[in-house]
Amino acid sequence: MDSCWMSLIFFLLPMHLARIPLRKVKSIRENLREKGFLKNFLDEHPHDMIRSRLTENSAPQKKNTTLPLRNYLDVIYVGNISIGTPPQQFSVVFDTGSSDTWVPSIYCQSMACVTHNTFDPFQSTTFRFPGFIVELQYATGAVTGFLGYDTIQVGDLIIKDQAFAISQSEDDVVFENAAFDGIMGLSFPSMAIEGTTPIFDSLMNQSLIAQTVFAFYLSSNAQEGSVVMFGGVDKKYYKGDLKWVPLLQSHYWQIPLDKITWRGQIIGCPRGCQAIVDTGTTYLMGPHATGSLWGSSPRKDQDTYPDIIFTINNVDYPVPAHAYIRKSFNGFCLSGLRARTDTFPPKTAWILGDVFLRMYFTVFDRGQNRIGLAPAV
Repeated sequence: MDSCWMSLIFFLLPMHLARIPLRKVKSIRENLREKGFLKNFLDEHPHDMIRSRLTENSAPQKKNTTLPLRNYLDVIYVGNISIGTPPQQFSVVFDTGSSDTWVPSIYCQSMACVTHNTFDPFQSTTFRFPGFIVELQYATGAVTGFLGYDTIQVGDLIIKDQAFAISQSEDDVVFENAAFDGIMGLSFPSMAIEGTTPIFDSLMNQSLIAQTVFAFYLSSNAQEGSVVMFGGVDKKYYKGDLKWVPLLQSHYWQIPLDKITWRGQIIGCPRGCQAIVDTGTTYLMGPHATGSLWGSSPRKDQDTYPDIIFTINNVDYPVPAHAYIRKSFNGFCLSGLRARTDTFPPKTAWILGDVFLRMYFTVFDRGQNRIGLAPAV
């Protein structure tokens, strides 16, 4: 790859100094006093009001924003962000299972990049390149590239000088036919590229959001209707009250899982275990040793199968059969359930992916390190 674009060139222009005479002029207060208007002005514009107006105008306006997500066959949910000045648009997965943000670049020769939108640093006046090579490893594939900094817009929120990666190579098997260009990570800084700040942390640090939360509503069997919201929660997307679950650690969005039952029997976590709430995973996934469901292949009407019940923090969260069973050519299969084959820790944890999240509106609260769950509308 030609490395010329990595070079930074500074032009130092000579400055010509000129001596300019100064003269004293009367202040506004002196002019008002001479004309007898000072008392009326101070009565109508008290000091506290002026200071308050200055503070209101100068302070950043904290916001919340809601982005529509496109549902691709209940497999993945994708939304748009823009990067650079002027903005270049990309479709991304808003992934709570990772912390880094990346998009394809014009320097990538993989077929996965040829079939997707690519970022061009030359077209952005705000792009900054520190010169670091990065490698991002996911459970299903890897991305290598370069670290960059630029303005990133998420809905109405504009984050300046945000770290992100531009790819040089991508795993074609995973990403070539993907319905998205890149990934925007929403997990904790401990999972991010060393020395970088994830996007949601930047939103908090730059005081851009009203509340330190984001939330997901994922629709079923419909391309439109799903949303991700930043900085607040819209109650129209859920029923009842949110049930809050404290995180076990600030790394993954990892919560305690009391047990999993099916047909009245415990099929997972008999002594309690952990679960990772992951918007970037399609399925419900558990350790292969969990057993009894992995070999099942029902042939009857799916309505005859019971709920899988996840008990979290002493609250039951049923997942009905229509959510975890899909029709195949020769009957029904448990396509919403998968055994974990990755080696990422903790290996004994369950992953509550989109099959679970379609049933429950989910709030990710960074301010109090907790997750809120309520039945989705």
